[in-house]
Amino acid sequence: TDSLLNKEATSPRFNNTFVRPVNFYLSGFSNIPHITYYYVFLCFVYIMTVIGNGLLLSVIYMVKTLHTPKYMIVFNLALTDLCGSTALIPKLLDTFLFNRRYIVYEACLSYMFFVMFFGALQSWTLVTMAYDRFVAICFPLRYHSIVTKPAITAMLLFSWVFITCQVAFTIALIDRLSFCGSVVVDSFYCDHGPVFYLACNDTSLNNIMAMAAFLLLICFPLVLIAITYVSISIALSRIASAEERLKALKTCSAHLILVAIFFLPILSTNVAALASSIHPNARIINSSLSHTIAAFLNPILYSLKTEEVLNSMRRLYKQIPDWNLQVCFSPWMTMIFGYQLWQ
Repeated sequence: TDSLLNKEATSPRFNNTFVRPVNFYLSGFSNIPHITYYYVFLCFVYIMTVIGNGLLLSVIYMVKTLHTPKYMIVFNLALTDLCGSTALIPKLLDTFLFNRRYIVYEACLSYMFFVMFFGALQSWTLVTMAYDRFVAICFPLRYHSIVTKPAITAMLLFSWVFITCQVAFTIALIDRLSFCGSVVVDSFYCDHGPVFYLACNDTSLNNIMAMAAFLLLICFPLVLIAITYVSISIALSRIASAEERLKALKTCSAHLILVAIFFLPILSTNVAALASSIHPNARIINSSLSHTIAAFLNPILYSLKTEEVLNSMRRLYKQIPDWNLQVCFSPWMTMIFGYQLWQ
Protein backbone atom coordinates (compact mmCIF):
# COMPACT_ATOMS: atom_id res chain seq x y z
CA THR A 1 0.00 0.00 0.00
CA ASP A 2 2.80 2.43 0.92
CA SER A 3 4.57 1.82 -2.38
CA LEU A 4 1.36 2.51 -4.29
CA LEU A 5 0.83 5.74 -2.36
CA ASN A 6 4.41 6.83 -3.06
CA LYS A 7 3.97 6.02 -6.73
CA GLU A 8 0.81 8.12 -6.87
CA ALA A 9 2.52 10.93 -4.97
CA THR A 10 5.37 11.15 -7.45
CA SER A 11 3.50 10.45 -10.69
CA PRO A 12 4.13 13.33 -13.13
CA ARG A 13 1.56 15.74 -14.48
CA PHE A 14 1.69 15.95 -18.26
CA ASN A 15 1.29 19.07 -20.36
CA ASN A 16 1.69 19.69 -24.08
CA THR A 17 5.20 21.08 -23.59
CA PHE A 18 6.60 19.69 -20.33
CA VAL A 19 6.31 17.03 -17.66
CA ARG A 20 6.06 18.35 -14.11
CA PRO A 21 6.37 16.04 -11.07
CA VAL A 22 3.88 16.31 -8.24
CA ASN A 23 6.66 15.90 -5.64
CA PHE A 24 10.40 15.86 -5.29
CA TYR A 25 12.19 13.54 -2.86
CA LEU A 26 14.99 15.02 -0.73
CA SER A 27 17.64 12.35 -0.25
CA GLY A 28 19.81 14.09 2.37
CA PHE A 29 22.85 12.24 3.68
CA SER A 30 23.64 8.72 2.56
CA ASN A 31 25.11 5.94 4.73
CA ILE A 32 26.19 8.11 7.67
CA PRO A 33 25.58 6.48 11.07
CA HIS A 34 24.04 8.53 13.91
CA ILE A 35 23.20 11.39 11.55
CA THR A 36 20.34 12.29 13.88
CA TYR A 37 22.88 13.95 16.17
CA TYR A 38 23.82 16.33 13.39
CA TYR A 39 20.19 17.37 12.96
CA VAL A 40 19.92 17.90 16.73
CA PHE A 41 23.03 20.09 16.50
CA LEU A 42 21.37 22.14 13.75
CA CYS A 43 18.29 22.47 15.96
CA PHE A 44 20.48 23.88 18.76
CA VAL A 45 22.16 26.26 16.30
CA TYR A 46 18.74 27.48 15.14
CA ILE A 47 17.50 28.13 18.68
CA MET A 48 20.65 30.13 19.50
CA THR A 49 20.37 31.97 16.17
CA VAL A 50 16.81 33.05 16.95
CA ILE A 51 17.77 34.16 20.48
CA GLY A 52 20.92 36.03 19.43
CA ASN A 53 19.52 37.79 16.38
CA GLY A 54 16.14 38.39 18.04
CA LEU A 55 17.90 40.05 21.01
CA LEU A 56 20.02 42.19 18.69
CA LEU A 57 16.99 43.27 16.62
CA SER A 58 15.09 44.18 19.79
CA VAL A 59 17.96 46.23 21.22
CA ILE A 60 18.50 48.19 17.98
CA TYR A 61 14.76 48.79 17.62
CA MET A 62 14.19 49.98 21.21
CA VAL A 63 17.31 52.12 21.70
CA LYS A 64 17.03 55.36 19.72
CA THR A 65 20.77 56.11 19.98
CA LEU A 66 21.34 53.03 17.80
CA HIS A 67 19.14 54.39 15.00
CA THR A 68 22.23 55.26 12.94
CA PRO A 69 23.35 54.21 9.43
CA LYS A 70 25.84 51.69 10.86
CA TYR A 71 23.19 49.92 12.92
CA MET A 72 20.73 50.01 10.05
CA ILE A 73 23.19 47.66 8.32
CA VAL A 74 23.57 45.53 11.46
CA PHE A 75 19.77 45.37 11.79
CA ASN A 76 19.46 44.25 8.16
CA LEU A 77 22.10 41.53 8.68
CA ALA A 78 20.40 40.24 11.84
CA LEU A 79 17.01 40.21 10.09
CA THR A 80 18.52 38.38 7.12
CA ASP A 81 20.17 35.80 9.38
CA LEU A 82 16.95 35.22 11.31
CA CYS A 83 14.79 34.88 8.19
CA GLY A 84 17.35 32.75 6.34
CA SER A 85 17.71 30.28 9.21
CA THR A 86 13.92 30.15 9.64
CA ALA A 87 13.47 29.47 5.92
CA LEU A 88 15.88 26.54 6.05
CA ILE A 89 16.27 24.77 9.38
CA PRO A 90 12.69 24.08 10.58
CA LYS A 91 11.79 22.51 7.24
CA LEU A 92 15.09 20.59 7.21
CA LEU A 93 14.36 19.14 10.67
CA ASP A 94 10.80 18.28 9.70
CA THR A 95 12.06 16.54 6.54
CA PHE A 96 14.73 14.32 8.09
CA LEU A 97 13.87 13.92 11.77
CA PHE A 98 10.27 12.97 10.95
CA ASN A 99 11.10 11.34 7.58
CA ARG A 100 8.84 13.59 5.49
CA ARG A 101 11.11 13.70 2.48
CA TYR A 102 8.53 14.25 -0.23
CA ILE A 103 7.95 17.92 -1.01
CA VAL A 104 5.36 19.33 -3.40
CA TYR A 105 6.78 20.80 -6.61
CA GLU A 106 5.52 24.35 -5.95
CA ALA A 107 6.64 24.22 -2.32
CA CYS A 108 10.08 23.06 -3.48
CA LEU A 109 10.50 26.12 -5.70
CA SER A 110 9.34 28.43 -2.87
CA TYR A 111 11.76 26.71 -0.49
CA MET A 112 14.56 27.20 -3.02
CA PHE A 113 13.72 30.89 -3.50
CA PHE A 114 13.82 31.87 0.16
CA VAL A 115 17.03 29.97 0.96
CA MET A 116 18.80 31.46 -2.07
CA PHE A 117 17.36 34.92 -1.48
CA PHE A 118 18.42 35.31 2.14
CA GLY A 119 21.83 33.75 1.44
CA ALA A 120 22.46 36.28 -1.34
CA LEU A 121 21.11 39.11 0.81
CA GLN A 122 23.59 38.22 3.55
CA SER A 123 26.38 38.40 0.97
CA TRP A 124 25.42 41.90 -0.18
CA THR A 125 24.83 43.11 3.38
CA LEU A 126 28.44 42.19 4.14
CA VAL A 127 29.41 44.38 1.17
CA THR A 128 27.48 47.30 2.68
CA MET A 129 29.28 46.70 5.99
CA ALA A 130 32.62 46.79 4.17
CA TYR A 131 31.64 50.10 2.57
CA ASP A 132 30.84 51.51 6.02
CA ARG A 133 34.28 50.44 7.34
CA PHE A 134 35.98 51.80 4.19
CA VAL A 135 34.50 55.28 4.60
CA ALA A 136 35.10 55.29 8.38
CA ILE A 137 38.84 54.57 7.97
CA CYS A 138 39.69 56.20 4.65
CA PHE A 139 37.49 59.32 5.02
CA PRO A 140 36.93 59.72 8.78
CA LEU A 141 36.22 63.47 8.65
CA ARG A 142 33.56 63.03 5.96
CA TYR A 143 32.04 59.85 7.39
CA HIS A 144 28.82 61.42 8.69
CA SER A 145 28.23 63.31 5.44
CA ILE A 146 28.82 60.23 3.23
CA VAL A 147 27.31 57.40 5.29
CA THR A 148 23.84 58.83 5.86
CA LYS A 149 20.51 57.18 6.54
CA PRO A 150 19.17 57.91 3.01
CA ALA A 151 22.38 56.54 1.43
CA ILE A 152 22.33 53.31 3.45
CA THR A 153 18.57 52.93 2.92
CA ALA A 154 19.10 53.23 -0.83
CA MET A 155 21.92 50.65 -0.79
CA LEU A 156 19.94 48.15 1.27
CA LEU A 157 16.76 48.69 -0.76
CA PHE A 158 18.70 48.17 -4.00
CA SER A 159 20.06 44.89 -2.60
CA TRP A 160 16.58 43.62 -1.72
CA VAL A 161 15.09 44.55 -5.12
CA PHE A 162 18.05 43.38 -7.22
CA ILE A 163 18.37 40.04 -5.41
CA THR A 164 14.62 39.43 -5.56
CA CYS A 165 14.63 39.90 -9.35
CA GLN A 166 17.79 37.84 -9.89
CA VAL A 167 16.73 34.88 -7.74
CA ALA A 168 13.11 34.92 -8.96
CA PHE A 169 14.20 34.85 -12.61
CA THR A 170 16.74 32.08 -11.96
CA ILE A 171 14.13 29.89 -10.28
CA ALA A 172 11.37 30.75 -12.78
CA LEU A 173 13.49 29.13 -15.50
CA ILE A 174 13.04 25.77 -13.75
CA ASP A 175 9.33 25.94 -14.56
CA ARG A 176 10.14 25.48 -18.27
CA LEU A 177 11.87 22.12 -17.66
CA SER A 178 10.51 18.60 -18.01
CA PHE A 179 11.17 16.06 -15.25
CA CYS A 180 10.44 12.75 -16.88
CA GLY A 181 12.98 10.66 -14.94
CA SER A 182 14.19 10.68 -11.35
CA VAL A 183 12.71 13.07 -8.78
CA VAL A 184 15.35 12.36 -6.11
CA VAL A 185 17.18 15.60 -5.17
CA ASP A 186 20.71 14.84 -3.91
CA SER A 187 20.66 17.54 -1.26
CA PHE A 188 19.21 18.42 2.15
CA TYR A 189 16.84 21.04 0.67
CA CYS A 190 15.56 22.02 -2.75
CA ASP A 191 18.95 23.17 -3.95
CA HIS A 192 18.97 24.88 -7.34
CA GLY A 193 21.64 22.79 -9.09
CA PRO A 194 20.55 19.32 -7.90
CA VAL A 195 16.96 20.14 -8.93
CA PHE A 196 17.48 21.37 -12.48
CA TYR A 197 20.07 18.62 -13.15
CA LEU A 198 17.14 16.18 -12.92
CA ALA A 199 15.46 17.67 -15.99
CA CYS A 200 15.41 15.61 -19.18
CA ASN A 201 15.33 18.51 -21.67
CA ASP A 202 17.85 21.28 -22.42
CA THR A 203 19.20 22.94 -19.26
CA SER A 204 21.85 25.14 -20.88
CA LEU A 205 19.98 28.36 -19.98
CA ASN A 206 19.63 27.17 -16.39
CA ASN A 207 23.36 26.49 -16.28
CA ILE A 208 24.09 29.99 -17.56
CA MET A 209 21.76 31.60 -15.01
CA ALA A 210 23.20 29.47 -12.19
CA MET A 211 26.69 30.69 -13.12
CA ALA A 212 25.45 34.29 -13.42
CA ALA A 213 23.79 34.05 -10.00
CA PHE A 214 26.99 32.65 -8.48
CA LEU A 215 29.07 35.45 -9.99
CA LEU A 216 26.65 38.28 -9.14
CA LEU A 217 25.55 37.11 -5.69
CA ILE A 218 28.74 35.51 -4.34
CA CYS A 219 31.88 36.31 -6.38
CA PHE A 220 31.20 39.97 -7.20
CA PRO A 221 30.38 40.89 -3.56
CA LEU A 222 33.56 39.14 -2.43
CA VAL A 223 35.60 41.08 -5.01
CA LEU A 224 34.08 44.36 -3.78
CA ILE A 225 34.92 43.47 -0.18
CA ALA A 226 38.49 42.60 -1.20
CA ILE A 227 38.86 45.96 -3.00
CA THR A 228 37.61 47.87 0.07
CA TYR A 229 40.12 46.11 2.32
CA VAL A 230 42.99 46.72 -0.10
CA SER A 231 42.05 50.41 0.03
CA ILE A 232 41.82 50.24 3.83
CA SER A 233 45.27 48.62 4.01
CA ILE A 234 46.76 51.38 1.83
CA ALA A 235 45.14 54.05 4.02
CA LEU A 236 46.40 52.38 7.21
CA SER A 237 49.94 52.12 5.84
CA ARG A 238 50.04 55.92 5.73
CA ILE A 239 49.23 56.21 9.44
CA ALA A 240 52.41 56.85 11.37
CA SER A 241 51.30 55.48 14.72
CA ALA A 242 51.23 51.68 15.10
CA GLU A 243 48.70 52.07 17.91
CA GLU A 244 46.28 53.89 15.60
CA ARG A 245 46.73 51.22 12.93
CA LEU A 246 45.96 48.49 15.45
CA LYS A 247 42.89 50.34 16.70
CA ALA A 248 41.57 50.70 13.13
CA LEU A 249 42.26 47.05 12.36
CA LYS A 250 40.29 45.96 15.43
CA THR A 251 37.21 47.71 14.06
CA CYS A 252 37.52 45.55 10.92
CA SER A 253 38.44 42.21 12.53
CA ALA A 254 34.86 41.16 13.35
CA HIS A 255 33.68 41.93 9.82
CA LEU A 256 36.57 40.01 8.27
CA ILE A 257 35.71 36.97 10.42
CA LEU A 258 32.07 37.17 9.27
CA VAL A 259 33.22 37.36 5.64
CA ALA A 260 35.48 34.33 6.06
CA ILE A 261 32.81 32.24 7.82
CA PHE A 262 30.23 32.99 5.15
CA PHE A 263 32.24 32.90 1.91
CA LEU A 264 34.90 30.21 2.45
CA PRO A 265 32.52 27.19 2.70
CA ILE A 266 30.51 28.35 -0.31
CA LEU A 267 33.59 29.00 -2.45
CA SER A 268 35.30 25.76 -1.43
CA THR A 269 32.20 23.73 -2.30
CA ASN A 270 31.78 25.35 -5.73
CA VAL A 271 35.48 25.20 -6.60
CA ALA A 272 35.61 21.53 -5.60
CA ALA A 273 32.51 20.81 -7.68
CA LEU A 274 34.06 22.50 -10.74
CA ALA A 275 37.53 21.00 -10.33
CA SER A 276 36.39 17.45 -9.65
CA SER A 277 33.42 15.47 -8.45
CA ILE A 278 32.59 16.16 -4.81
CA HIS A 279 30.83 13.58 -2.66
CA PRO A 280 27.20 14.55 -1.97
CA ASN A 281 27.70 14.14 1.79
CA ALA A 282 30.66 16.54 1.79
CA ARG A 283 28.72 19.07 -0.27
CA ILE A 284 25.70 18.80 2.02
CA ILE A 285 27.76 19.30 5.19
CA ASN A 286 29.60 22.28 3.71
CA SER A 287 26.42 23.85 2.38
CA SER A 288 24.39 23.30 5.55
CA LEU A 289 27.12 24.78 7.75
CA SER A 290 27.57 27.81 5.49
CA HIS A 291 23.82 28.50 5.68
CA THR A 292 23.55 28.08 9.47
CA ILE A 293 26.82 28.74 11.33
CA ALA A 294 27.31 32.23 9.87
CA ALA A 295 23.83 33.31 11.00
CA PHE A 296 24.50 31.85 14.46
CA LEU A 297 27.89 33.57 14.91
CA ASN A 298 27.13 36.98 13.35
CA PRO A 299 25.53 38.61 16.42
CA ILE A 300 28.15 37.08 18.75
CA LEU A 301 31.22 38.06 16.74
CA TYR A 302 30.04 41.47 15.57
CA SER A 303 27.64 42.93 18.12
CA LEU A 304 29.19 41.67 21.35
CA LYS A 305 32.38 43.48 20.41
CA THR A 306 30.48 46.76 19.99
CA GLU A 307 30.49 49.01 23.03
CA GLU A 308 27.32 50.87 21.98
CA VAL A 309 25.29 47.65 21.89
CA LEU A 310 26.66 46.46 25.24
CA ASN A 311 25.88 49.76 26.94
CA SER A 312 22.40 49.79 25.42
CA MET A 313 21.76 46.26 26.68
CA ARG A 314 22.88 47.25 30.17
CA ARG A 315 20.47 50.21 30.18
CA LEU A 316 17.59 48.11 28.87
CA TYR A 317 18.27 45.42 31.46
CA LYS A 318 18.15 47.94 34.30
CA GLN A 319 14.90 49.40 32.94
CA ILE A 320 13.04 46.06 33.03
CA PRO A 321 10.36 46.63 35.70
CA ASP A 322 9.43 43.00 36.28
CA TRP A 323 11.90 41.20 38.59
CA ASN A 324 10.92 37.83 37.07
CA LEU A 325 11.90 39.08 33.60
CA GLN A 326 15.24 40.22 34.98
CA VAL A 327 15.81 36.72 36.36
CA CYS A 328 14.99 35.24 32.92
CA PHE A 329 17.39 37.59 31.13
CA SER A 330 20.20 37.44 33.70
CA PRO A 331 21.83 34.22 32.34
CA TRP A 332 22.03 35.74 28.86
CA MET A 333 23.40 39.03 30.19
CA THR A 334 25.99 37.17 32.29
CA MET A 335 27.08 35.15 29.26
CA ILE A 336 27.34 38.25 27.06
CA PHE A 337 29.28 40.40 29.50
CA GLY A 338 31.46 37.47 30.55
CA TYR A 339 32.37 36.98 26.89
CA GLN A 340 33.25 40.68 26.61
CA LEU A 341 35.51 40.53 29.69
CA TRP A 342 37.20 37.40 28.37
CA GLN A 343 37.93 39.22 25.12
